[in-house]
Amino acid sequence: MNYYLLSAGILSIALGLAHSILGELLIFRYKRKEGTIIPTKHSKEMPEGHLRIIWASWHVATFLAWGIGATLINMALAAEPEQPWFSFFTAAITYTISAVGLCVLLATKGKHPGWIVSFVIVILLILA
Repeated sequence: MNYYLLSAGILSIALGLAHSILGELLIFRYKRKEGTIIPTKHSKEMPEGHLRIIWASWHVATFLAWGIGATLINMALAAEPEQPWFSFFTAAITYTISAVGLCVLLATKGKHPGWIVSFVIVILLILA
């Protein structure tokens, strides 16, 4: 078992979970009418359609993190890591999470902790 991949997978799932929970609590709960799931309290600066797609995109990021995490956990448990697909998947996920971390770092000027978690995942993938 590859414990670096396992740790990266678990961390990716945890990152996705924290992302959705904190987004709902800190951002979207104030944009939702009572009894609705999708936020619809729009403003002049943020039309309802834009708010809805931002909410959807927010949770798409979570689902992608979960999918990557599940893939990494499966890879950690793989009996044959010497298969050609193994190094391809590891590299593809490493580059993807690196881009995610860099995007969050630059967009928030380092004030959002998501980039730190992303780079920890990348370090674990490199060590794997």
